[in-house]
Amino acid sequence: MKNLIAACAALALCGTITGQTLTTYTEDDGLLDNTALCVAVDSNDEVWFGTQNGIAHFDNVNWSSFTDEDGLVNNTVWAIAADDQGNIWAGTDFGISKFDGSNWTTYTTDDGLEDNRIKHIFQDADGLMWFGNNDGVSSFDGASFTNYTTDDGLPFGGVAHVNQDQQGNMWFGTGLGGVYVFDGTDFTQYTLADSLLAANVRSIALSSDNKKWVGTSKGITVYGNDNAFLQNHPSLITLPEPHEINPVEDVKIDSQDRVWTGVYVDYLVSVGGVAYYQGGEWTDLSVDDGLAGPDVNQLAITSEDNVWVATGSGVTLISDTPQSVHIWGENQQNMVIYPNPAQRQVTISGLSGSVLEVWTAQGQMVNQLALNHRTAVQLDLTSLPSGLYFLKCNDEVQRLMVVD
Repeated sequence: MKNLIAACAALALCGTITGQTLTTYTEDDGLLDNTALCVAVDSNDEVWFGTQNGIAHFDNVNWSSFTDEDGLVNNTVWAIAADDQGNIWAGTDFGISKFDGSNWTTYTTDDGLEDNRIKHIFQDADGLMWFGNNDGVSSFDGASFTNYTTDDGLPFGGVAHVNQDQQGNMWFGTGLGGVYVFDGTDFTQYTLADSLLAANVRSIALSSDNKKWVGTSKGITVYGNDNAFLQNHPSLITLPEPHEINPVEDVKIDSQDRVWTGVYVDYLVSVGGVAYYQGGEWTDLSVDDGLAGPDVNQLAITSEDNVWVATGSGVTLISDTPQSVHIWGENQQNMVIYPNPAQRQVTISGLSGSVLEVWTAQGQMVNQLALNHRTAVQLDLTSLPSGLYFLKCNDEVQRLMVVD
């Protein structure tokens, strides 16, 4: 279930202990339609799903639904969002509908919207609503729309995702042209020449340190606070050949700066799942772990860092994901490990404590050895799977890589 792709670079280790709870809901439980295309969580942690037959609302106890008979412009909802005023916005192929808790209001090209085919909805820090659509992107101040299209420098194919960085710049993910960053006046484009994994950008998420995690059809590309390239993550979950490179459907980041992503392949095989990144490692969750289906469409995160997953086979709530915990403090440089990486056995010298502990990169202690005044020991590794481990003795911590 785990795919170790990097080592922790810090001297102190932050880790987690796995053990999430996955709860799935389908039509049998009250969900309007199992084909959930999008999901949003409002300020009360109530969840809203756009489906192919209308909107499903779950208040964490009861289900309710809204369709075109209630005022929704169209029942196939591709994008959904909750604004800071408590309104719910739904995007369809026939325009936008806003629900204020009592009434529905619809906006289309007749009201100034550039294109009725809505792909994504986002509210910026100033309260403006942004709508990625097939012709570009439109902003709405409550009274009028401002539209940006190919005439303004955006690529053909429109905008699939919208986000905003800490400097107030708008980030647009496009289906054909990569990423476009808009400072209010000019557009800056990021493409394959800027180490972007693919020009088809499906989602953009920002961490607390203003890193941009860009989900593409070939994995995730990360840009730093200064927008310089940092790293690529082409393989988030293990997929069967020839799908080692992961097509990302969505990226979200929780309050612990864990990066959550949905991956789905529907070519020759139908495989996918959810993965989260923490401590230099991707951990994936699949149907075998309780996910509703492999066909992941979108994610949403609650105030308690629970994750809702919209799939084409129902919806799943991922809860009880452990927070990062600080396990130990300052590192020293007395312990000597040889060889490192190691295969079957390793020698550790320079020990000055009473107990030697072996921890996984997820923060789970897997071995504890009483030293009995010994300053050097040999450790049998045959029971440990390959991967990154940490050896702890007193306040000293050293990394150990176990290989096959």
